[in-house]
Amino acid sequence: MKHILVTGCKGQLGNEIQLLASKYDDTCKFYFTDKDELDITDRKAVYAFIEQNHISIVVNCAAFTAVDKAESNEELCNLLNNIAPGYLAEAVASVGGTMIQVSTDYVFDGNSCKPYKEEDATNPQTVYGRTKLAGEENVIRSCAGSMVIRTAWLYSTFGNNFVKTMIRLGKEREQLGVVFDQVGSPTYARDLARTIMQIIDRGIVPGVYHFTNEGVCSWYDFTQAIHQLEGIDSCHVTPIHTEDYPVPATRPHFSVLDKSKIKSTFGIEIRWWKDALKECIKEL
Repeated sequence: MKHILVTGCKGQLGNEIQLLASKYDDTCKFYFTDKDELDITDRKAVYAFIEQNHISIVVNCAAFTAVDKAESNEELCNLLNNIAPGYLAEAVASVGGTMIQVSTDYVFDGNSCKPYKEEDATNPQTVYGRTKLAGEENVIRSCAGSMVIRTAWLYSTFGNNFVKTMIRLGKEREQLGVVFDQVGSPTYARDLARTIMQIIDRGIVPGVYHFTNEGVCSWYDFTQAIHQLEGIDSCHVTPIHTEDYPVPATRPHFSVLDKSKIKSTFGIEIRWWKDALKECIKEL
């Protein structure tokens, strides 16, 4: 029986893993925590929880993900994205366990013209990206059996996300401007959760991996697909440039991640982003 700690259980990915957990009752015992159940920034508390509950695998879904707010909250962002994952990695390594750390496309500068591979040079341009990269390095250094999964453009039926926002705005407004010169691959959190559970089931192979849904689009294309699937035809969506929508944190212009490694290592198939989006909107 694997004892698995899933942190950040109230977030998009954490909630999706909870939905899948019952299918693994025969092989896994899950401990789902948020800050109320376990303060991952408290090193002693982390060690105590992992030892007392005989945790063998940590899936860290907790993070400071408010990209713009991070620019003016660097200390807190670093605590949650770098220092706390290090505590989790140290603690689970001390009992011979392993860890899956969820990371981000923001570790790259977004200036590429071809999908980023795991070994490509990192160059984060934001506080969020720098702290997430530091967290990756901290986890890998602290727990030899750990793996990092970088993802991008995450959405789900839970919490606040781009899909929900575009549905709401599409119903509230007659016109909407959406950036067209940033491209990436939307990721349905349920598909990432399924992949994480498959990896746990088949056995963790340490290293850095990339996961998003298949295909590429801009935020403008993504919005058009959302409105089409939701049946919103009363809102005119206009493509705009990045500079027309100023925000505190620099967004990567190119966030496409190469997923060859995770597919070949674990023998998984990944859905096209539009098929995944269709399922999510149906759930909503």
